[in-house]
Amino acid sequence: MRDFSQLSEREVLALAIGSEEEDGRIYNDLAERLRDDFPASANVFSAMATEESDHRRRLLDIYQEKFGDHIPLVRRQDVRGFISRKPVWQLPKPSIDDVRKLAESMEAETQRFYRLAASRATDVSIRKLLGDLAEAEQEHEQRADALSEENLPAHTRETEDAHARRMFMLQYVQPGLVGLMDGSISTLAPIFAAAFSTHHTYAAFIVGIAASLGAGISMAFAEALSDDGSLTGRGTPYIRGLVTGLMTMLGGLGHTLPFLIPNLHLALLVAICVVVVELSAISWVRWRFMDTSPLRATVQVAFGGALVFATGVLIGNG
Repeated sequence: MRDFSQLSEREVLALAIGSEEEDGRIYNDLAERLRDDFPASANVFSAMATEESDHRRRLLDIYQEKFGDHIPLVRRQDVRGFISRKPVWQLPKPSIDDVRKLAESMEAETQRFYRLAASRATDVSIRKLLGDLAEAEQEHEQRADALSEENLPAHTRETEDAHARRMFMLQYVQPGLVGLMDGSISTLAPIFAAAFSTHHTYAAFIVGIAASLGAGISMAFAEALSDDGSLTGRGTPYIRGLVTGLMTMLGGLGHTLPFLIPNLHLALLVAICVVVVELSAISWVRWRFMDTSPLRATVQVAFGGALVFATGVLIGNG
């Protein structure tokens, strides 16, 4: 790997040509990934790819005029200062906000690189060349803004953002909420039944660990196998299953860990406090993401938790 200061004028121009080609392919890949769910944004990235192709042709004309037809292979990963990016096909399905931020970072990085290089160049011709490249990138950014205004008016962006929020709900929030509710509520009965029947905190802890891990594994497989996401748009089943399983385990482990306290009464008190926090968190998520009124969400979750808790106490004292 070399510093930019070590590159010759020919190598700088070769680097710019390769960078413009790579950026154009990235924009085309992003457009393809967004085509089904966000067609307006896909049009923006397709147009930006066309702009990159135009820049590359201008750079090729300059290069051929000064250095001939052979272009040495100088890649961004061979020069210090560039950010290493994974190909788009290796990335999980990105959100629309992630894609927009990626495009902004690409443009900003290219501009910074060219302007910094121009400021450090001592040769007049090299300084002019790098300055022209920086101006070209600035024009590209302005063109991208114009394309965004043309293809993404306010109502279209609002529609795409609403769709992105819905996808986030279906792929992460909903599975996570299901898991948290199942782990927090379903494990109450066996844990507190063990505590009241044995009067040993460690026995309740073992039961809680087994119930939490077992429920997490079961819920992960149930969620992953229930829907492959091809028709419902709920995303990759493996991710949904992982989210559901982890949140189920977390919900059960939260009120299991207090039973590491040797004193039974203190352990029960701490565990009940943790349960209250868990049920409050579930109610908040239902209110924040599921359009449920705060009172209704609290009453529903508290009622279900109280029933399961009472079941565990009755069985433990029976």
